[in-house]
Amino acid sequence: MSILISPLVTEKISSLNEKGKYGFIVESSANKVEIAKAVEKMYSVNVAKVNTISVLGKAKSRFTKGGTVSGKKPDYKKAIVTLAAGEVIDFYSNV
Repeated sequence: MSILISPLVTEKISSLNEKGKYGFIVESSANKVEIAKAVEKMYSVNVAKVNTISVLGKAKSRFTKGGTVSGKKPDYKKAIVTLAAGEVIDFYSNV
């Protein structure tokens, strides 16, 4: 199973890309060292720093004819990876 699930492509993360920081959704059990090695291997760059954030899933409910249905979105883990100076990752090269 891969450590990197998908890159984050949001407005907030895209503004950080100019500073050499990139966001990824990663496996919940992955640590910072494993994340750094996975990014270096997949994108052939040098990672300077990794910050991780465990995000709790939102509680959701909707009202139906049969009553209220409650549930929750899944929890996930985000990683903000800072690259060495002068290095970039191009997510759009494969599109």
